[in-house]
Amino acid sequence: MRSGTAPTSTGTTSTGTRGETVPTVPPVNPAVDTADVYALLERGRALSAPVLRAAVGRLAAPMDTVAAYHFGWIDAEGRPADGDGGKAVRPALALLSAEAAGAAPETGIPGAVAVELVHNFSLLHDDLMDGDEQRRHRDTVWKVHGPAQAILVGDALFALANEVLLEIGTPEAGRATRRLTTATRKLIDGQAQDISYEHRERVTVEECLEMEGNKTGALLACAVSIGAVLGGADDRTADTLEAYGHHLGLAFQAVDDLLGIWGDPEATGKQTWSDLRQRKKSLPVVAALAAGGPASARLGQLLAADAKSNDFETFSEEEFATRAALIEEAGGREWTSQEARRQHAVAIEALDGVEMPATVRAQLIALADFVVVRKR
Repeated sequence: MRSGTAPTSTGTTSTGTRGETVPTVPPVNPAVDTADVYALLERGRALSAPVLRAAVGRLAAPMDTVAAYHFGWIDAEGRPADGDGGKAVRPALALLSAEAAGAAPETGIPGAVAVELVHNFSLLHDDLMDGDEQRRHRDTVWKVHGPAQAILVGDALFALANEVLLEIGTPEAGRATRRLTTATRKLIDGQAQDISYEHRERVTVEECLEMEGNKTGALLACAVSIGAVLGGADDRTADTLEAYGHHLGLAFQAVDDLLGIWGDPEATGKQTWSDLRQRKKSLPVVAALAAGGPASARLGQLLAADAKSNDFETFSEEEFATRAALIEEAGGREWTSQEARRQHAVAIEALDGVEMPATVRAQLIALADFVVVRKR
């Protein structure tokens, strides 16, 4: 376990609806206030939305309707809705990526849409594989429209992502598509690793970080390089931006892992103790198991028994709360909070390798800060 490399946490805490403290991880280098970050996210959403809707509109019925439901554009009865379509971090990064290469933000729109399509392809399949019934505060696609539609629409979104890029018809579009397909393959690798780890008694911290680097880091890394590639950036510049995105993805996932155990369901849109219910070997769990000591040993015994249990779905809230308490007592919660800060710092440091306008660098730092301190 690499706990010695993590900085000492000076994080604050807030109180969740179940009385527990929910960690917030402070930014290392705050650059732009929250209002400016939300403006960046809204710009990414606003510029990419028309192209995203047009791409989804190419799908044959009923896939177009199912996809529209997933994105929050309609409700389960097909009526127009203004649902939560996600934070739009990846589109915002793609537009900033273009600006980092000296191009107009609009240059990154096809990349923003392609990455968002791949991201949602993964969500549709993940929800089905994980058995998640809620996303963004409403029923998931497989719950409403059935598993077959969730699979088909996910596949279709991945195909659309490549179409959106390739129809540009430039050498830069080909380079961008290559990066997107590589990131998608890594994302799928990470999902396969994540599922396989659920059935193992022990997973090392290094294995968990590799899995999360694939599952989350790869697509964020692609998002923050794809706009630059479309803007004509060379591979060195794109690779350096990808390093920022990769470590930002690890920080993002570390925070997500904390929320997956201790997050407020009203904010996350998921069940209490959601990752524990799915037997996920997330960072807090593997760090706690690697820590040693009585709490770590007791946690290991319980999780080993859980893996063999046939009535896991009937566990009470108290049983999940006991496991969460042991993870915290063993140090898994604190280590993960520190790891989020460490990965955040490494991401920011990577930006020093690219010459870009000072305002764009400040905005990339602000988005990194937002990712690490987010509540949901």
